[in-house]
This record gives sequence, structure tokens and C-alpha cells, in this order.
Amino acid sequence: MKKIINEKLIIRDTTEKDIPQIFALIKELAEYEKLSDMVTADEFILKENLFGERRYAEVILSEYEGNPAGYALYFYNFSTFNGKPGIYLEDLYVRPTLRKKGIGKALFNYLIEIAKSNKCGKIEWIVLDWNKSAMEFYKSFGAKPMNGWITFRLGEEEFNH
Repeated sequence: MKKIINEKLIIRDTTEKDIPQIFALIKELAEYEKLSDMVTADEFILKENLFGERRYAEVILSEYEGNPAGYALYFYNFSTFNGKPGIYLEDLYVRPTLRKKGIGKALFNYLIEIAKSNKCGKIEWIVLDWNKSAMEFYKSFGAKPMNGWITFRLGEEEFNH
């Protein structure tokens, strides 16, 4: 699916041929978040998990004046409390030189459309505690921080513990 936002900006679903660009944007995001050392993915892993027999996540790409500008990577989860699917937004990234042009807003609004069309009950994500501009961005949509909830993680290295 492709959505033309204006004469300069489009948001579209991705295909396998977009893997190099998706990976480049993931590495840019990791650098921005000062987490480059945590990137262990490569293009082969992305191809297998985003476009393989079982797709674990989906990616939408923004293009500004014909060039990749940012992306959102998300996957579905399920809420036992409301009995509906939800979307977990893993990444929303816009290249720093292209911020303040409505690209992030267009990506997020497109994700909201996806959630509505799939009858999702919620969209959730996490924000690094130092990223005040991201927090303000999400609050501008009416999002609220989930106080009282602490994110836990069990990594591969602990799976056999």
C-alpha cells in the first residue's frame, strides 16, 4: 500500500528490495540512540524475519522528494484485557536532516490507520528516558506514559538460565 501525503512525501509498505535501506536506517537509529554496539542484525536476518515464510514484523517507509526519509517497524500483539490485537511500535525514525517536515507525524498517522483497519485496541512503544523530543511528539497525539509499569527484558543469553 502507498499513501501520498503531499507532492514531496509518500508513506509506503516495503518489499524485499528495501532491505538495504531498512538496514541502513536501523543503523542510523542505533547511532542516534547511542546504541550502535547493540546492532547484531544483518540484511540476511532482516530478509528472513521481515519477508520470509513467517513475517515477524512489518515496516513502512517514508520517502521525501524521492529519497528514503524514515521508517516505522511494528508487529502485532494481543491484549487479554480488552480481547483485541494491538500494535507494538518497535522503531519510528526520521533522518535528523528531515525532521520538522511532518514525516514522523505522517508515519505515525499511517500506523494509526493500520491499527484502526485491523480493529486494534492499542498501540504501544517505549521511549528512551532522555529523548524528550520524542516524548513531546507522542504526547501531541494524546499518548500518555504508562507510569507504574517497568519494562523487563530476557535476552538470548538468559534463555537457558
